[in-house]
Amino acid sequence: MQTELSNQLGVEHAVFGFTPFPAVAAAISRAGGFGVLGAVRYTAPDDLRRDLDWIEAHVDGRPYGLDVVMPAKKVEGPKNHTLSEADVEAMIPEGHRQFVRDTLAKHGVPELADGEASGWRITGWMEQVARGQLDVAFDYPIRLLANALGSPPADVVARAHERGVLVAALAGSARHALKHRDAGIDIVVAQGYEAGGHTGEIASMVLTPEVVDAVAPMPVLAAGGIGSGRQIAAALALGAQGVWLGSLWLTTAEADLHSSALTRKLLAAGSGDTVRSRALTGKPARQLRTEWTDAWDDPDGPGTLPMPLQGLLVADAVSRIQKYEVDPLLGTPVGQIVGRMNEVRSVRAVFDDLTRGFERAVDRVNRIAGRSGQ
Repeated sequence: MQTELSNQLGVEHAVFGFTPFPAVAAAISRAGGFGVLGAVRYTAPDDLRRDLDWIEAHVDGRPYGLDVVMPAKKVEGPKNHTLSEADVEAMIPEGHRQFVRDTLAKHGVPELADGEASGWRITGWMEQVARGQLDVAFDYPIRLLANALGSPPADVVARAHERGVLVAALAGSARHALKHRDAGIDIVVAQGYEAGGHTGEIASMVLTPEVVDAVAPMPVLAAGGIGSGRQIAAALALGAQGVWLGSLWLTTAEADLHSSALTRKLLAAGSGDTVRSRALTGKPARQLRTEWTDAWDDPDGPGTLPMPLQGLLVADAVSRIQKYEVDPLLGTPVGQIVGRMNEVRSVRAVFDDLTRGFERAVDRVNRIAGRSGQ
């Protein structure tokens, strides 16, 4: 599974694995892929530095990258004052806060203990947090910086390029991909409707060739609904130079979900058990369908708030749901490929399956092409 891009980065397989877990990122790189650590949950620079130190010690010299969530524009307050987290919190209506309290009370979700901080807080969207992450990351030999919220600011792209770091950005349409190209991005990740997390409206089979044609000769990675070697072969046949996989790693042995109940839900879920909902962050994000997503999507409810208000509103609630494993409300971002995630396997075992499936698919196409050429 080698392409021009994988050769450029010095990896054996053109499989880019996004994950919030350092152990998974390192295992992906050791298996011959390209591990990408998600940074959005790191609000303290020292925590990110600790985990990058760990990756450096366990990646066996293989390349890896970092994924941030950085807006192209600052969130500004009056007189061009950049809003703090407290400023944004103050914008959340009391009616929405009460809806959260009522929903949690309905399901008997306990409070966090006194002094126990929320372990789930999306503040990485804030520019000052993301820039702090980059100050740490650029002290390490990362080879790729990916941004999950449009093109990063121009000075960040320039800063990465000065260090020889390639910059990737996710796109849900050809129009978005062209904006990335014009912003000096090096790689476009064409993320289809089937993918976990924030997605657009276009399915991968349609999106990938559209983006490939729009930004050629820029390299494109295909994302969304990919979890087998056959699907990797299809993505490369559509013109992609690799695949971007995220959901598939959630049920690997190296993943640390801190919740056996959530792992069981993922293993039992089918491809129809996800929903594209604004419940988590305020932007449409594919995740397991739960009574929590149903409550926020109910037309009789208050509706979700725009990003970043929704993420801050539900942060403590999600931490409580996860800590106490409240099954009806317990969920996570995950793509429709969850229907194939039926057992816990090591990252290496996943790679072995992907490579074997890829080889079989390519052999099959070659046999068909050979017969048609006779």
